[in-house]
Amino acid sequence: MKILLKNLGLIIMVLGALILIGIFLTGSELINNNYVLGGSLFLLIFGLIIYIIINKNIKD
Repeated sequence: MKILLKNLGLIIMVLGALILIGIFLTGSELINNNYVLGGSLFLLIFGLIIYIIINKNIKD
């Protein structure tokens, strides 16, 4: 459980990146949708913040 919690921020960031990559590779019209792009950006930034906060507090 500690390992999953430690990597939670990375998992969230990878999810945001996969959304952007999936939209780009499929050539979907969602690339022009600001809600999707903003949501992906939010996941990337939120994941980074969570990663920093959790790893600052967890000791190995």
